[in-house]
Amino acid sequence: MCGFPPPSGYSHGCRLGEQERVITANRQTSWAFADAFVAEDEALRWARDRAREAGLPSVSPGTGAALRLLAATADAKAVAEIGTGTGVSGIYLLLGMRPDGVLTTVDPEPDRQQFARQAFRAAGFAGNRARFIPGRALDVLPRLADGGYDVVFCDGDRTEYPEYLAESLRLLRPGGLVCFEGVFADGRTVDSAAQPDEVLTLRELLRTVREAEELVPSLLPVGDGLLCAVRRG
Repeated sequence: MCGFPPPSGYSHGCRLGEQERVITANRQTSWAFADAFVAEDEALRWARDRAREAGLPSVSPGTGAALRLLAATADAKAVAEIGTGTGVSGIYLLLGMRPDGVLTTVDPEPDRQQFARQAFRAAGFAGNRARFIPGRALDVLPRLADGGYDVVFCDGDRTEYPEYLAESLRLLRPGGLVCFEGVFADGRTVDSAAQPDEVLTLRELLRTVREAEELVPSLLPVGDGLLCAVRRG
């Protein structure tokens, strides 16, 4: 046996090495197509350019589109974002939120938040649509209101993701949604080789979210992996 059933129309002979390469190539092409499916406007491109100049990662277009969809599905009025960056993910979240919704975004670097302010303004959002809080996430999150948020998006220090999860469960209303960016860690999360603490922490997070009875989880293969979970009522 070659490890998995052959696709329809193929024999069971072990020419699966070539088939695997074709399947993998097709899947990568499909993922690339999905990630670029939603076109980005000038404001998003400007924010991406600022992130690139600063050497900062930003969510892929596919991840951004997923965040916009999830915020819209949740009819989100209050969203908390950990990791403002230069505003790419924030624009997507705001696009999905209700017109009267407010994004609370936390980042330890105020300079980045100034770029995000400009990006939000260029995208057409009024100044009162976003609340910028400079500071370390684990210092800021305990000050936010219990049950006051529809969505929490985590894109900060990967080694702090388990603590973000605990805070998110407190912050979310029943039926609210928590998302974690970058859980694939460029493929290292599923690599059997020895890995750094950050990757081990991501594996711990994945297990915790998958096994938590109070959560309904899903792992979306967009960007570098988007782990999502709904808090049961």
